[in-house]
Amino acid sequence: MSQHHCWLSEAQLARRQPLLPNKSRGVPRVDDQRVISGIIHVPKTGCRWRDAPPAYWPHKTLYNRFVRWAAKGVWEDVFRALSRAGGPAADLLLDSTHAKAHRCADAAYDSDGLRRFLARCTTEPVIKPNPTRKRPAPYDRAAFRARNAIARMFLQLKDWRRVATRYDKLEETYSATVQLAATVLCWL
Repeated sequence: MSQHHCWLSEAQLARRQPLLPNKSRGVPRVDDQRVISGIIHVPKTGCRWRDAPPAYWPHKTLYNRFVRWAAKGVWEDVFRALSRAGGPAADLLLDSTHAKAHRCADAAYDSDGLRRFLARCTTEPVIKPNPTRKRPAPYDRAAFRARNAIARMFLQLKDWRRVATRYDKLEETYSATVQLAATVLCWL
């Protein structure tokens, strides 16, 4: 195996296996470890599906399974199930269904105009007051400190070429790519 190949270990696959569909159109699925490793390889490296190394399986198998599972919501289900299971990543990811409406910003963005705008949008500003303010505005210090975890997560996602460059044109496949990347980064 080349150093450029990324293979899921047996333990990584075992963690994800119960969350995957049991059947594949009435026929037994081909080697999950090989195919899912190939599916991970494509968004990580940013290569075209047809340029995936043949060691993973035919590129058409990789592409078809990725797209079919994206349409069925399998990648989202895996992401949500693993994020609910806890671990260190639970604090790093935003789930819009549970996130409060906050707007975190550095002190350079502190202005009365921005605060009024956010209040009209029913968004709580979490902006550290500029040190030059005569009357500093209150802010949620814990939420402000946590903003760097979100920034680090986005930086890690940008290491995945297909995420950073938005090669996927459809929202469904792009969302699946982000969910797959976040799952691998945080839980596998």
